[in-house]
Amino acid sequence: SFAYFTIKDRLPQILTRVIDTLHRHKNEFFEEHGEKGVEAEKRAISFLSKLRNELQTDKPVTPLEDELPDAALWNQYLDYQRNLPNGNGEPSWFQSPWLYVECYMYRRIHAALAQNPPIDNFDVFKEGKAQNFFESQEAVIALCTYFQELLKNIKDLDEKQLQEELFKLLQVSLWGNKCDLSFSAGEDSSQKSSPLQSLENMVPYILVNDMEKVWSLLENAKKNRTERSNVRVDIILDNAGFELVSDLVLADFLLSSKLADEVYFHGKSIPWYVSDTTKHDFNWTIKQLGSANHMWMSRCGINWEGNLKKGVWVFHDHMFWTLPHDFSSMSEVAPDLYAELQKSNLLLFKGDLNYRKLTGDRKWEYNVLFHQALNKFHPAPLCSLRTLKSDTQVGLKPGQGEQIQASEPEWMVSGKYGVIQFDAGL
Repeated sequence: SFAYFTIKDRLPQILTRVIDTLHRHKNEFFEEHGEKGVEAEKRAISFLSKLRNELQTDKPVTPLEDELPDAALWNQYLDYQRNLPNGNGEPSWFQSPWLYVECYMYRRIHAALAQNPPIDNFDVFKEGKAQNFFESQEAVIALCTYFQELLKNIKDLDEKQLQEELFKLLQVSLWGNKCDLSFSAGEDSSQKSSPLQSLENMVPYILVNDMEKVWSLLENAKKNRTERSNVRVDIILDNAGFELVSDLVLADFLLSSKLADEVYFHGKSIPWYVSDTTKHDFNWTIKQLGSANHMWMSRCGINWEGNLKKGVWVFHDHMFWTLPHDFSSMSEVAPDLYAELQKSNLLLFKGDLNYRKLTGDRKWEYNVLFHQALNKFHPAPLCSLRTLKSDTQVGLKPGQGEQIQASEPEWMVSGKYGVIQFDAGL
């Protein structure tokens, strides 16, 4: 399975890159922290080398030994895996659910640094994320330019035109999800060309396209809004870099078109899956845009800083997003987060990992209903914008998956296909 390939090949490659990154920054640690920095770097590397060895030799998964706030939840989850009636007793790297051990590896990478001050705040993936952003400059410029031109006459657009623009920006945000560094094991995955030119050609690759439902929901919310009730959209972010810019443009469009009054962004509280967005990445990206020497890029960045200051944009991170649990257990494990999401009119879940957690990462029949796969996770109406990079997919028409499988055996993991998949909730 793709899971086997990931654990066998991709994850060790990612660990090797992390170790390399720490090696390369040795002088910097020395300059900043003296011998203490170098000692911490050595300890972190030895911790990570040991981790890589455990992974490659299929050792049992061990409890976390750090004092970080989520450690107890992780260790309870390990106990839960040990006691599964159909499990193997002792979870090991190759004898466990893929989602669990993959999340566990990133949590252990975090521990390697968190337990080794003074380099405990160093993000081993930061360089890759920045590089992805800079190498996607042309696409970023094209998108910011398009959007600023659109804003000039957004007041004059009729409903049909607004709907068309929403559909365009939803698709840009969907295909922005191709730029994923954990998928390419850290290799360059930047967006080189203008994302708007190829949208027409990409439509046949959207296997489930519920954009109409998203539009009706936002239109109705807009019509029914009262003085006291704001229309709120939440975006559960995936990758930094170009994808994040495409999400920010979509969010700005929702406000500027009055389809939403406020947008909440949900990111990761620790570095995660190589290119996932943390609070630092979020703020850094907006600052980079604001100080760019391109007029429309900087206009976007400055406006977005303003949205954050005014409180119409809010960034949240919560440790639940970096736990191994799928979302059906959120109401139990993180009732505070679940209650927060219930305040939303629409939740947009970006990317493959969120899709895996929405559907429990199971080997579903392709035509199982999305609603059923969500397993009672219904805090609010939700929509998944996801390009397929793992072998879980639901909600297809009868025969649709089998038909593609016949001509393209790799269709579920190539990132070539996408879904804009909606569930109205209860």
